Amino acid sequence: MNEIETYIKQFPDNVQEILQNLRKLVKNNAPQAEEIFSYGMPAYKTNKKPLVYFAAFKNHIGFYATPSGHSEFKNELSKYKQGKGSVQFPLNNPIPYKLIERIVQFRVTENNKKANAKTTKIK
Repeated sequence: MNEIETYIKQFPDNVQEILQNLRKLVKNNAPQAEEIFSYGMPAYKTNKKPLVYFAAFKNHIGFYATPSGHSEFKNELSKYKQGKGSVQFPLNNPIPYKLIERIVQFRVTENNKKANAKTTKIK
């Protein structure tokens, strides 16, 4: 078992299912992403830049998509408790997987654009 699998296994079954769903969602929408364990949670990078992170807590799932990922979806995320680059999805409510999927897709596109712009400048 790798660090992420060990991390997920420490939670109750219902939380493990959510974390596995998030992991699968990220992998499906960012198949090129590097999966790592960073800041004590599952994390993903594309083009050597942070993509998203997620973590489980007693009463919520924390989702971290950098400030740009959150500001892009601020209206849809407004009903959730937030920080500058974080949002909390309460465990006693349905997890908004479709919204999270759109955020991941946005972040993939954003990281790709930044990488392409950097490559263009180097040439």
